[in-house]
Amino acid sequence: MSIRLENPLRRGFVPRIFLPILAVAIGSARPAAAQTEPPRFMTVVDASHGGDDAGGKTGSQAEKAYTLALAAKLRSLLGARGIQVTMTRESDAALDANHRAEIANRANAQACLSLHATTSGSGVHLFVSSVAAGRPQQFLPWKTAQGAWVAHSMELAGVLDSALTNAGMTVTLGRTALPGIDSMTCPAVAVEIAPEKAGNGASLDDVAYQSRVLKALAAALLQWRSQTGAHQP
Repeated sequence: MSIRLENPLRRGFVPRIFLPILAVAIGSARPAAAQTEPPRFMTVVDASHGGDDAGGKTGSQAEKAYTLALAAKLRSLLGARGIQVTMTRESDAALDANHRAEIANRANAQACLSLHATTSGSGVHLFVSSVAAGRPQQFLPWKTAQGAWVAHSMELAGVLDSALTNAGMTVTLGRTALPGIDSMTCPAVAVEIAPEKAGNGASLDDVAYQSRVLKALAAALLQWRSQTGAHQP
């Protein structure tokens, strides 16, 4: 299932509960004098769908299998570059939006990429949460916690856009409601991969194309790490 601005990532209602922001260790909000070293750099890679939620058809396999395979490859690329990775799932497991957000928040991540795939359109589509921007505070409403981070998420999307464009990709950017990401307390972007070229039987199964996309994402996260001042684990 592809992301659409008018009806993205259909999910059930997320209960409005409150998350103590101190409990998820937002290290960047601490006074500089209290920091003895830069925060370690953690990336969360979220393979969308899973379990009974197969997602859309991406060619030779369901979206849930496609995104899991991409997530595993991206983790290897990031690990080779000294970037620590937390996966939201490593098997065909069902995860709801709340659980995905909980994993990212517990990881105290500096970036989260939620991977999706679609046969519609072309290139790579980058989506940032549409929740209203807000200031960090002791307690954040769970359903819109991303508001305190959405400006950073837009910055991360810009870094991803630059890396993908430099790798020859067509990139589309947008903002929309993103259950899961809307509740994350870290810079987070949904990355939806479409065929390199639209129409004419275009497929997502092109291994060389997948490799170019993933290498560009890895390069972008290296750049993001340098911008945030984080260090290797």
